Amino acid sequence: MRRHTLTVLGQEVSFKAETDPGRVERARALLEERYELLARNGGHLSKEKLLTFLALALADDLVNMKDEWVETE
Repeated sequence: MRRHTLTVLGQEVSFKAETDPGRVERARALLEERYELLARNGGHLSKEKLLTFLALALADDLVNMKDEWVETE
C-alpha cells in the first residue's frame, strides 16, 4: 500500500491507499479548484461552511453520475 502525503486547502494529510499518485493529485486539484470557486462566490462564508457546501456539491455530482449510470443500464 502506498503512502500519500499532500497539502489540501492548507492542511497536510497523510494516508495509505492502493492508488496512483497522479490520481491523488487530480483529486487534490479538483478540491482546490472547487473550493476556490465557492470562496470567490461566497467569500463572506466561514471555511467550515464552504467545506460543507463543497462536500454537498461533490456528493451531488456522485448522485447524478449514479443516476445516469442506472439510466443507461
